Amino acid sequence: MEFDKLKVIEALRTVNDPDTGQDIIGVRMVENLEIKGNDISFTIIVPSLKSPVKNQLTFACIGAVNALYPNAEVHIHAKPKAGGEANKPKSPVPHVKNIIAVASGKGGVGKSTVAVNLALSLKAMGASVGLMDIDLYGPSVPTMLGLQGQRPKIQDVHGKPKMVPIEKFGIPTISIGYMIEPQQAVVLRGPRLGGIVKQFFQECLWPPLDYLILDLPPGTGDIHLTLVQTVPVTGIVMVTTPQEVAYRDAIKGMNMFRLDNINVPILGVVENMAWFTPKELPNNKYYIFGEGGGKRLAKEANTMLLGQVPIVQGIREGGDNGVPAAVADEPIAKEAFLKIAKNVLRQVAVRNEMIEATEVVKTT
Repeated sequence: MEFDKLKVIEALRTVNDPDTGQDIIGVRMVENLEIKGNDISFTIIVPSLKSPVKNQLTFACIGAVNALYPNAEVHIHAKPKAGGEANKPKSPVPHVKNIIAVASGKGGVGKSTVAVNLALSLKAMGASVGLMDIDLYGPSVPTMLGLQGQRPKIQDVHGKPKMVPIEKFGIPTISIGYMIEPQQAVVLRGPRLGGIVKQFFQECLWPPLDYLILDLPPGTGDIHLTLVQTVPVTGIVMVTTPQEVAYRDAIKGMNMFRLDNINVPILGVVENMAWFTPKELPNNKYYIFGEGGGKRLAKEANTMLLGQVPIVQGIREGGDNGVPAAVADEPIAKEAFLKIAKNVLRQVAVRNEMIEATEVVKTT
């Protein structure tokens, strides 16, 4: 019986990498696959030759191939990752193409609303999108998506327990709000906060994604620093309202990411609560919080105003009812968020074309 190389590859796709939860073919852990008679040989790339993962993967690969071809003699060589990469921090989610963080200088400007509706709008445009809520003190995603009381399932991957993100409207999501009671206060110091952020990346089974949208807490702090020390962030979307106090705080929040030792590009600015439009008077605009804050912030960062979101009752209702404006029957808000999503796509494409990939910030 002649063995089929493509079938062997498909069999190996059933074996998952314990770190990312993705199949070992997809994350390119298999090299030099050869078939000679009844002998099937290949190399698997492991973190180190002393890693306990090595034996687990070896036995899993042999089992997968023998399930397909019981008479096959499987020979596996383990090879450590290249020494040149050893000192370079790597992303725990290499199968996520772009990580976009939605940030703000102060709370209450609608950052979570923008993050959720941006994710849903990108999904509506055909992208594969995930949503991570790392606003640990004030997690809003469970409420905004109608997922209160839900708990993520745990899946075993070669002896490592992994959380399975909860899916809603076609996007996988994770939030500390899925793990605590609605009235429970999150009282944690910096190291524990950072540990939770790392868990959301390292211990969650994220599928391959075009975009992972992060809902950050307001301001600057431990969570922001842990983020840039854990994953390479593609870019930042800053959210502000038009008023002066929001603009001033947004500059401070934005400038953290522009520090030389962090250096994460600012993709653009979203001006939320730009004006008030009554439902019965859709052409009227009342500038309750003033004008120009978003444009000024975009100019300060030498970036673009991605869009302006008006104060529309349906946006608030959608966030409270678990059906965000981007997927509800709210044409004004839906159009605003779709415009923002289109501009984000364009800015990410330009950023990836013109600028080197962001590197994980080394801890010192």
